[in-house]
Amino acid sequence: MASLSEKLDRVVGKKSADALKAAFSLETAGELLRHYPRRYAERGKLTEIAGLEVGEHVTVMAKVVSVNKRQMKTKRGSIVEVVLTDGSKSLECAFFNQPWHMDKLKPGFNALFAGKVTAFRNKLQLANPDYQLFDSTDEVDAEEFAGSLIPVYPASAKIQSWQIAQCVSQTLGMLDEIEDPFPDELRDKLGLAEYDASVRAIHLPADWADVESAKTRLKWDEALALQLVLAQRRMASGARPAPACPPRPGGILDAFDQRLPFKLTKGQVEVGHAIAEDLSGSHPMSRLLQGEVGSGKTIVALRAMLQVVDSGRQAALLAPTEVLAAQHARSLAEMLGDLAQGGQLGGAENATNITLLTGSLTAPQRKQAMLDAASGAAGIVVGTHALIQDKVSFADLGFVVVDEQHRFGVEQRDALRARAGENVSPHVLVMTATPIPRTVAMTVYGDLETSALRELPAGRSPISTNVVPVSEKPAWLDRVWERIREEVSKGHQAYVVCPRIGEEASSEDTDEGEPPKDSGTDRRPPLAVADVAPLLAEGALAGLRLGILHGRLAPDEKDRVMRAFAAGDIDVLVATTVVEVGVNVPNATAMVIMDADRFGVSQLHQLRGRVGRGSAPGLCLLVTEMPGGTATRDRLAAVASTLDGFELARLDLEMRREGDILGSSQSGSRSGLKMLSLLRDEDVIADARVVAQALIADDPDLKPYPGLATMVSQLVAEDRAEYLEKS
Repeated sequence: MASLSEKLDRVVGKKSADALKAAFSLETAGELLRHYPRRYAERGKLTEIAGLEVGEHVTVMAKVVSVNKRQMKTKRGSIVEVVLTDGSKSLECAFFNQPWHMDKLKPGFNALFAGKVTAFRNKLQLANPDYQLFDSTDEVDAEEFAGSLIPVYPASAKIQSWQIAQCVSQTLGMLDEIEDPFPDELRDKLGLAEYDASVRAIHLPADWADVESAKTRLKWDEALALQLVLAQRRMASGARPAPACPPRPGGILDAFDQRLPFKLTKGQVEVGHAIAEDLSGSHPMSRLLQGEVGSGKTIVALRAMLQVVDSGRQAALLAPTEVLAAQHARSLAEMLGDLAQGGQLGGAENATNITLLTGSLTAPQRKQAMLDAASGAAGIVVGTHALIQDKVSFADLGFVVVDEQHRFGVEQRDALRARAGENVSPHVLVMTATPIPRTVAMTVYGDLETSALRELPAGRSPISTNVVPVSEKPAWLDRVWERIREEVSKGHQAYVVCPRIGEEASSEDTDEGEPPKDSGTDRRPPLAVADVAPLLAEGALAGLRLGILHGRLAPDEKDRVMRAFAAGDIDVLVATTVVEVGVNVPNATAMVIMDADRFGVSQLHQLRGRVGRGSAPGLCLLVTEMPGGTATRDRLAAVASTLDGFELARLDLEMRREGDILGSSQSGSRSGLKMLSLLRDEDVIADARVVAQALIADDPDLKPYPGLATMVSQLVAEDRAEYLEKS
């Protein structure tokens, strides 16, 4: 008999094992059994075709409407065209030079069809799909498909759903009873089914009750594993104290508050009090500050940094790009005025110094910046990843502010914490303009306290967002450029955002909607700044002053372009997502996002936050060639329908794999989160947190519970545990 650690080639054969490894990196019996069905098909119940995603590998249950064969017009050979339906929407299949499908597929037949979804002539299509019939007895093994529920697995071009089902069934048949990681008393207390029964039921359910019981148990495994890791990390982090930085009356913070030309919002005051209290203690603050673009996070962070400076320690502000770091340094200096001119002629009595440290500084500039950080002459140090290089040291780092955490690797953020010295952990404030649902924060961010700024300061203008479906209405693109000219004629400025810089791929490129290269789609490459800018300059926007901004420009050139745009010397800035965060040009009122379908929900929300920052209303136009009725178009419509970032955060989470939140997409590793929904299983997550805290309080190493310790190592690998801790 086999065990969960058995290699798959010894269980399902080399050919199937190779396919499972190539498609999903599954190598053992246990990993295969954690490859759970995505859903279940019932005979006679068709899959909804509406909402299928172009580029996605899907398995759908559909009915054959018609089957026709015709000769190809431009080359030799034939095409068998099959039209499928779910009762409300149709889907086309095309078989190239495979005429035998005429004899196998008949109108009225139900079948599982598997393949990549492509867009052909503005219609959804499956090209050369695999299929499994359910209406012809000679096509189906009756025993293999016994039962009313048919598991539909995440599949790929290399291995279909029904082939995975065969491998799973074969594996389960070779396993003895699987040992339960939960102690009997804990399982009984929670009223959960046994692990062995749950694993078998999730793959081979007799009915829907089997499915629900199995899901409940398997969700608990994942939730408890995550919460056990977080509880262990919380206990360990408490052993490293932070420097206490209580407020000092009459210091630089008080002087700054007295000069503020505006009144803080209620939210800024409340969050400021919470942060001030955290900074006053010796337990390391770990707080996530989320708020809409323009909600005033920077002023909250600056006031916190000044409190730390008042205590005689230093604060570091980490930005994701040099453009944003330089802008932060300038804006902080402008807000502080003579309070940022410590030791200089004309500097205020309580003044400190702000130092910018980035990789593009000249050697003398860099040497001076490093000396200011190491000597303590700089109370606030602003920079990019250059701040965390080993050569950089601080005199007394007490506080770290990380701006836009999703743009910066977790390992880099953790390395900055280490700059505070041995056995000491600085206070940490993570800021993001991408709101995060409470359940995600509770699960992924562990012991981070979360604060939200929902109230926008007075003076922010409304932003209207519209989808421009150029494949259906090509004339609308001409109207897009007319609108840009209209804005410029009013004295305003505009952005044109493209997903790529040029022909060669870059880490800055965005292509979240792009299908894999082997998808068979006829989709063109994403639009690039290097191609779009000259076309606009010679065509639709001829006569306007155009600028280009992207990450490959020299730092001095990037700074020159941004200054020129901010000064109004550039009418239209053609850029990549380098303008996504921190760029503040109140006179920019319009943004055109080309190939908007290739950006994620949160990224689109971030980008449009660059307009409407002044007194004039903002306009954001989402240009796409994707056909209507697809999940991508639904996503764009949702972005256009609301400016509520918290609502869009939930939508973003619902539309992408939740496991990516655990860092699997950043590191290339697989996530153990496959059954648990961070949005729908809030109660399970909260209950598991309580159980985990009690178990870790009993024994941090889980020695009395070896099954749980093994479960944690299987579901939350060490690198995932580190990711959770560092976020």
